[in-house]
Amino acid sequence: MSLELNREWENLSCLHIGRLPARASFIPYANAETARTGKRGRSPHYQTLNGMWKFRYHPRVREVDERFFEAETDASAWDDLIVPSCWQTNGYDQLHYTNVNYPIPYDPPYVPDDNPAGAYVRDFNLPEAWTKKETHIVFEGVNACFYLWVNGRFVGYSQGSRIPAEFDLSPFVAAGRNRIAVLVLKWCDGTYLEDQDVWRFSGIYRDVYLLSRDTAHIRDVFNQPLLSGDLTEGKLRSEIETTGNLKVQAEIWDPSGKLVGRQEAQIDGKGTIELDVPQPQLWNAEQPRLYELFLTAGQEVLRFRMGFKKVEIVDGIFRINGRAVKLKGVNRHDSHPELGQTIPVNHMIADLKLMKRHNVNTIRTSHYPNDPKFLDLCDEYGFYVIDEADLECHGVTRTGELEEGVFHKLSKAPEWREAFVERAVRMVERDKNHASVIIWSMGNESGYGPNHMAMAEWTKARDASRPVHYEGADPRYYSDPNTSCLDMDSRMYTSVKEIERYALDENSTKPLFLCEYSHAMGNGPGDLQDYWNVIYRYPKLMGGCVWEWCDHGIAAETPDGQRYFAYGGDFGEQPNDGNFCIDGLVFPDRRPHTGLLELKQVIAPVHIDAEDAGQGRFRVLNRYDFSNLSHLAVSWKLEREGEVLQQGRSGLLTAEPGETQELNLPYDLPQEVPGPIVLTCSVRQQQDTAWAEEGYEIAFYQFELPGAQGLLRQELPVLREYAAFMKAEEQEGRLTVTGFDFEHVFDLKLGMPQQITKQGIPLLSRPARFNLWRAPMDNDMHIRKEWEAAGLHHTAMKVYASRWEQKPDASVEIRVDFSLASYTFEPFVRGSAVWTVEGTGEVKLAVHADVRENLPFLPRFGLELTMPKGTEEIEYYGFGPHESYIDKRASVRKGKYLLSVDDMFENYVMPQETGSRYGTDWAIASNVQGMGLKFTAGEPFSFQALHYTAEDLTAAQHTYELQRRPETIVTLDYRMSGAGSGSCGPQLAEPYQFAEKSIDFAVTIQPVFKEEE
Repeated sequence: MSLELNREWENLSCLHIGRLPARASFIPYANAETARTGKRGRSPHYQTLNGMWKFRYHPRVREVDERFFEAETDASAWDDLIVPSCWQTNGYDQLHYTNVNYPIPYDPPYVPDDNPAGAYVRDFNLPEAWTKKETHIVFEGVNACFYLWVNGRFVGYSQGSRIPAEFDLSPFVAAGRNRIAVLVLKWCDGTYLEDQDVWRFSGIYRDVYLLSRDTAHIRDVFNQPLLSGDLTEGKLRSEIETTGNLKVQAEIWDPSGKLVGRQEAQIDGKGTIELDVPQPQLWNAEQPRLYELFLTAGQEVLRFRMGFKKVEIVDGIFRINGRAVKLKGVNRHDSHPELGQTIPVNHMIADLKLMKRHNVNTIRTSHYPNDPKFLDLCDEYGFYVIDEADLECHGVTRTGELEEGVFHKLSKAPEWREAFVERAVRMVERDKNHASVIIWSMGNESGYGPNHMAMAEWTKARDASRPVHYEGADPRYYSDPNTSCLDMDSRMYTSVKEIERYALDENSTKPLFLCEYSHAMGNGPGDLQDYWNVIYRYPKLMGGCVWEWCDHGIAAETPDGQRYFAYGGDFGEQPNDGNFCIDGLVFPDRRPHTGLLELKQVIAPVHIDAEDAGQGRFRVLNRYDFSNLSHLAVSWKLEREGEVLQQGRSGLLTAEPGETQELNLPYDLPQEVPGPIVLTCSVRQQQDTAWAEEGYEIAFYQFELPGAQGLLRQELPVLREYAAFMKAEEQEGRLTVTGFDFEHVFDLKLGMPQQITKQGIPLLSRPARFNLWRAPMDNDMHIRKEWEAAGLHHTAMKVYASRWEQKPDASVEIRVDFSLASYTFEPFVRGSAVWTVEGTGEVKLAVHADVRENLPFLPRFGLELTMPKGTEEIEYYGFGPHESYIDKRASVRKGKYLLSVDDMFENYVMPQETGSRYGTDWAIASNVQGMGLKFTAGEPFSFQALHYTAEDLTAAQHTYELQRRPETIVTLDYRMSGAGSGSCGPQLAEPYQFAEKSIDFAVTIQPVFKEEE
């Protein structure tokens, strides 16, 4: 017989049964010494229930046995399942990724009758001493709702997936063996409020533990660090709630471990203790100075790490501790490639260290409260946290086509008000004592209405020390003028022009926060520098958070053992949003994308400008908000094409926050060395920190010194003897040009070189071709539709005429009139190409072409060469070492690089355009013996060398689908469009669109043996 329940999961008037009121997160210890360690397991008042549970999955809740929760039920044959964990990463239920769409029919508050359920059972032992006190159980995260029984008796019900639920088990437990049974349902009415852009995981996925509490104990604490107007005097005000009459002793210790003050108070129900803190050491993300507060009552000691800080908005400017602060942030989901939404502490630490190493100072917990241990770490490492309520109703928009204003339906409905407000209450109460939390956020993409206003008003009444954020009140979506409960304006994916317009608008009196901007999906983002040029310029712009931190790929394996990261649709789920979850700055395994390197440089806290580079005079700007630069030093070097001419290290930096200082570098500019001479200044740490070693580079800056006129390419002498060897012969549409040590073949029908050789070594595997197409980046997803509608992905060359002649200097010139077109469409490009073969074997190409007027901007225009197997060595002088594009190149530096073809490739989870090097002066693609082709041009060009064609990358949907070609595909681009943020943000900015209607491109291809160069 099936279990009889009252369907609380579809009852808006029942958000819980028996759950204790929300409180701050803390663990009671026996003494201050063990409390100071922060190790829960050292407390005698704590007992983990993490570990192996017995588990049975049911596709439908109605199939759950009515007796499963009874103490006598034999669960020995059930499956074993580790808690915490997610069902879906353990082979149960359906791995499912969807972004906006609800995974269930939109019929609030109802959910499908086929509601999957997981039954959990485990036995635990309880010490005799615990039965003389209260025994509580805490579930830190269960998705989506659950019922709880102990020893066969019903304890309670709770929903709200990312917020703790605590129950008093005292009436239900006994000394010795006890049995706990939990029934978790996949869906409940709360599912309509939890439509975040994530994999839909289920189960007990965060910690579960027991607490032994004194009968009269401290139930809750709200620590409020108060500061005088000039920030020189502090007071700690602790509002304490007890369950009985208690003598409470408070001790506060400063960051160095010195006792600052002690006080006692008798508290019965509610009371306050205030401790003076003279000359407080302030907390901020750069200097996360934490005080320790110990509250002793009865047999329990509570420890809180807290920071003195003041968050305020003055004259439309966001300030911390009196200083205007720029939030240099990322959006972060809980995501692990093997464990799903169960995140080990070391994984959290790895994330935070990686963020610190890349100059990130802010985290938005998109779009729910993170594990409380994560906030502990943010307090310690120093991050500003926008703590966001577990609230998103994005899927409501799907019915908006039928019903105007539906996006705001739940946020306006009175019957949903309590469910909305409770999510703010439980977040604020849990996290109110964390120094890192600087802003409360009322959720994400859920419309806007009275329910949000009620959330914000309750939050402000409970905690006036932090401002309140909610982006959904953006007037682009909602015209209700009542946004007085919100302390800042917020935008998503607003263009650079729009945020500057906001900054200049005198009617905009609140600071602007970009809660999401610069979409990092795939090969992106490509607009970071533009955003920060404007953000730095205007005080009213407080910064923002890139979308997002990590790719949410699921570690998977093909039947033949190839490992890859799976995304939406790979498990047959419907609806799904494909690879839209692969949109981070790091891979799922936390390897940085080149986009993270770009972000690091753009938001660097130090900036160097040249005053007189020839004389070694520079200005250093300190962009830290609170730290001077004494912990950093500048090392420098002068180079010419990778050869170090001089190098050294500056004296100590001293600039105070927001100030500049002179930097004099003692080099002597060589007069006899031809240009270009490049100066690289590297800003490095002078000591170890918790997140990086001494010498770690914070930022770098490069300067081309006066007098450097660009690369002086060494021309091979054109000797008269060479001309004597020049011969040209046409046979059956092929022109063979023979010289002193080369033989080149042109296919006059194709209008392209078919073969280039030196000393008998063939250097092409197939004829060259012009190329307009690139494998679309994720950020091309919208313009791609225009490109494909125009036919740009199926481009072929039409040769109208090919003619050649041998010049008096013996060089051979081939002139080709051509067009590039696709079936159905008139030609995209018409032009002429002039190929000139010099007596040295050099092949010079000059192209003039006109682009059809009514086309979208082009992906690229370039020459593609296929070089033979064994062409594995790439040497170039340009920007590196990683890929760069016209709008994504702040993180690359000018230099001489020697790489393999595989090094040139960034293996994105979804294959796409990758590996281009913007601004290349010259490049050589050769075999390991140095036999190959050298490419130069009158102007710097984009250069790419891969084992894949653009078509290969376009066709593949996963990395394992790519078939690595033995040949090397080299592309020399006249121009390529930028990366942008177009998958979610605005269209690629005009300066980065390849929208030219006239093309003039010149490039030289020289067969070389590098050892003879």
